[in-house]
Amino acid sequence: MSVTATATAVRSGMAAGRLEIRQSLGNVQDVVGMLFIPTVLFVVAFVRRGSDIGGTNFSLGSTTLAGLLGMTLAFNGLQAVAFNLLMEREDGTLLRAKAAPNGMIAYLISKIIHSAATTLITTALLLVPGVLLFDGVSLDGVGSWFTLAWVLVLGMLATMPIGAVLGSVLTSPRNIGVVMFPLLALFGISGIFFPMTEAPEWLQWTAQVFPVYWLGLGMRAALLPDAFATVEIEHSWRYAETFGVLGAWAVIGLSLAPVVLRRMARKESGSAIAERQKAAMQ
Repeated sequence: MSVTATATAVRSGMAAGRLEIRQSLGNVQDVVGMLFIPTVLFVVAFVRRGSDIGGTNFSLGSTTLAGLLGMTLAFNGLQAVAFNLLMEREDGTLLRAKAAPNGMIAYLISKIIHSAATTLITTALLLVPGVLLFDGVSLDGVGSWFTLAWVLVLGMLATMPIGAVLGSVLTSPRNIGVVMFPLLALFGISGIFFPMTEAPEWLQWTAQVFPVYWLGLGMRAALLPDAFATVEIEHSWRYAETFGVLGAWAVIGLSLAPVVLRRMARKESGSAIAERQKAAMQ
């Protein structure tokens, strides 16, 4: 592919991504979806605001809110990307993108832009009231902003490609439970709702294999005072380990996603879409 063709595909993808963002913000159902999940998560954290972590004076609500920001990042990157890809395979959007010159590159770029914008919006919807209403939650100084920025960027890189792989491997939006239920279980064991130091050691090691735990830890490191780190594993925010694990998942996802997406796109055809729609009707 020539440099000119690549540049054209990138511009097309960016334009399509901006258009999708405007359409989402103008669609009542999409806006309600953006508002609903952050609102529910905020209420969960707010209810826990008056409780302390056992043996400390640290607010359980504050640590939960910061962890929920990491969970939201993981959810948008994994489940939402997979589901959107499955829906657009079902309605023929992906097939139309495949038919255009360099259409898959433009399609992927548009999905990345749209998913990133959705993630940033839902993050802001949790973060802004959280800073105002929760003790200890703040973005004071360049260090906090810098940590928040790299955790957000690396978190999206670590989860969105894996979400695209999952959406390529599954065959129908009705199979999204294959992703959703294990993801919910992973949220439950990743220290989002309780300090990981309260979990058995084998569960701590299991959670640390996956990016969800590290996203929660990174968000807590960005938003909470250093004193809160005493309830974390090794009593530290472990910046290097967070960067390393999320970076490793980003490399894995970015290596797998193009290969899996190309193989999936080659199999897409009008007859394949018709067969899936027929199976859905039955």
